[in-house]
Amino acid sequence: MSAVTYVESIVVGALQGVSELFPVSSLGHSILLPAVIGGSWQRDLSIGEDSPYLAVLVAMHVATALALVLFFWRDWVRIIGGLISSIRHREVRTADQRLAWLLILATIPVGIAGLLLESVLRDFLGKPVPSAIFLILNGGVLYAAERFSRAAPKTGISGRTTEDTVDFSAEDTLVMRAITVEEATDARLSKLSVKEAVLIGSAQILALLPGISRSGITMVAGLRRGLGHQDSARFAWLLATPVILAAGVLKLPSLFTPENSPSLGPALAGSLVAGIASYISVRFLTKYFETRTLTPFAIYCVLAGIASLLVFSF
Repeated sequence: MSAVTYVESIVVGALQGVSELFPVSSLGHSILLPAVIGGSWQRDLSIGEDSPYLAVLVAMHVATALALVLFFWRDWVRIIGGLISSIRHREVRTADQRLAWLLILATIPVGIAGLLLESVLRDFLGKPVPSAIFLILNGGVLYAAERFSRAAPKTGISGRTTEDTVDFSAEDTLVMRAITVEEATDARLSKLSVKEAVLIGSAQILALLPGISRSGITMVAGLRRGLGHQDSARFAWLLATPVILAAGVLKLPSLFTPENSPSLGPALAGSLVAGIASYISVRFLTKYFETRTLTPFAIYCVLAGIASLLVFSF
């Protein structure tokens, strides 16, 4: 089986780092790019249970998750601190405590689905044509979500506008008064009900289909529950971090088998590029979603999917 080269790994790493956080499907792009280029790329970068490419992709995903942890490290310290205090005092009173439990509960469905379905769906659908079709569907879902959100009332959790600064009354024991933009966002997210959070988190299951974006489909679910674009994006990235890290812990050891040893160097180089690209991407997107929408990404997905199908038809 062919090893992944440095050039291939660096190019795919840059693509993966961007497409994992942009709502355009990293898995779909990781399948489509080698197929479109063809030749040695298509031979070297094929996805299968024992493929070195799959092991390299896992390493790149872990690098993306670490970039998210680095970018949101202050928030994770606060959220994990809320979880620890909640367990210690057996209470759920503050925004951080409630958000920590919502993230845990919302992650359970996709964790179970990933263990049961990931390999089956990858083997049957991890091919260029299905990936292109799902990428087109991903674009359609993103566009439909924007049409719906424009038609819906501009209110968020519990009737508050999603862009309001949060300043809760003293009797509201579920949240604290927010003092930063991040805390204001998390305070709004903490007002989600358990059912709403689990439904949004469960949307990640659809990202097991190559071409369906994890961040995109989670944002769509958030918009449907009344969140704004900025809040939906933040919740999607917070939800994605533990899922990607957990998958990496389970699958990363496959990279260190004797047959994959030629791909270790390229995997390290590609993961470094993926981590840097992810950090730059999340930094850009946090500003982007303050005022802008999913529509450009929807158009891109449809056009890229159609173009890929045309390439495969000749």
